[in-house]
Amino acid sequence: MLTPKKEVAALSDEEAEKRFFDWHKWALPKQLPPAGDWTTWLLMGGRGSGKTRAGAEWVRELARDRVTPIALVGETMTEALSIMVRGESGIIAVHPDDDRPILRGGNRLVWPNGVEAWIMTASDPERFRGPQFAAAWCDEAGKWPHAEDAFDQLQFGLRLGERPRQLVTTTPRPTRLIKRLLADPHTVTVRMTTVENQAQLAPQFLDAVVARYRGTVLGRQELDGELIEDRPDALWQRGMFCEGGPVDGRIVVAVDPPVTGTARSDACGIVVAGRSGEGAVVLEDATLKGVAPLTWARRAVAAFEAHAADAIVVEVNQGGDLVKNLIGQVDASVPVIEVRATRGKWLRAEPVAALYGRGLVGHVPGLAALEDELCAFGPDGKADGHSPDRVDALVWALTELLLKGVGPRVRWV
Repeated sequence: MLTPKKEVAALSDEEAEKRFFDWHKWALPKQLPPAGDWTTWLLMGGRGSGKTRAGAEWVRELARDRVTPIALVGETMTEALSIMVRGESGIIAVHPDDDRPILRGGNRLVWPNGVEAWIMTASDPERFRGPQFAAAWCDEAGKWPHAEDAFDQLQFGLRLGERPRQLVTTTPRPTRLIKRLLADPHTVTVRMTTVENQAQLAPQFLDAVVARYRGTVLGRQELDGELIEDRPDALWQRGMFCEGGPVDGRIVVAVDPPVTGTARSDACGIVVAGRSGEGAVVLEDATLKGVAPLTWARRAVAAFEAHAADAIVVEVNQGGDLVKNLIGQVDASVPVIEVRATRGKWLRAEPVAALYGRGLVGHVPGLAALEDELCAFGPDGKADGHSPDRVDALVWALTELLLKGVGPRVRWV
């Protein structure tokens, strides 16, 4: 009896290629389209579980069946092109040479049989107005910045053919869009773990990464594909977030600067918030990571100007006068309010979290990274083991707007 290697070696080039591209022959059952009358196939999986390959192969099947046009939606154009289209498990790679689509104009794939796919970014929901599609593949929808808006606009255009369908591949995150899809009776949800696809993964990855994070909250989400709702001991829960009202008072930009300015440094938290009635609304998260000090100073001043803010609030525990001087180098006319922490991060954050609990703080859409960090912020003063730089900046901004002078937790200098 021939071993698998000898069996493959005995094949002609044509037979070997045919077997290699016979996806249904060796795909995992969960990577194949589910049976039934569904509109959305929600494929939630851990890192390396094979969800990108499943998406690329599904698009290949659509093109073979002449379903056209197809929308390919990534978080950004760069990610859509580098992962969904050109990636190792992307659309181009899963096609044999004589059936491979050609990229034209930077945002369009064209197959030899005339089928077309349009590459789009979820970061610009307005781009979905006008185009029509017969099918769509949405990748990593759990981290889209304007998820519900982009997805809703896509639905209006998904109206061609006899049976418009869409595949959503994502690492699970408890966003409003993902929760909505899970509750939709027209959604079929399939969950995959990283270990299920271990035959296609490097042993070093399994030994080093999977072993390290197995059983942790991060590992359950990123490897096991679990939807982790809320951290029980966190100050913020996702149910606290609501849409904010109009700004009718002061606006501030708050900055939590890193100690150093290297690629391995903590991020520089930059958050913009404004008064809204008795409460406040968070307007922007402009946080930067791994940049030189003058770069984040420019970003803070740019946010100040863009929102016509009243002042920049800066924590000076680490940098002292240097922090204020950096902003002065960019624009000496910008008012700077220096604050110095005298209590721990958790104690400073408690009264701000209480404001959320009373419904006094709203968010503009697109603050997923900030909301994730708030919900991961624990009693140890960290968020998923990292410095909570967005949280710190948010706390400074809302303290300045709503809590200044309340309690001994901070000192204005």
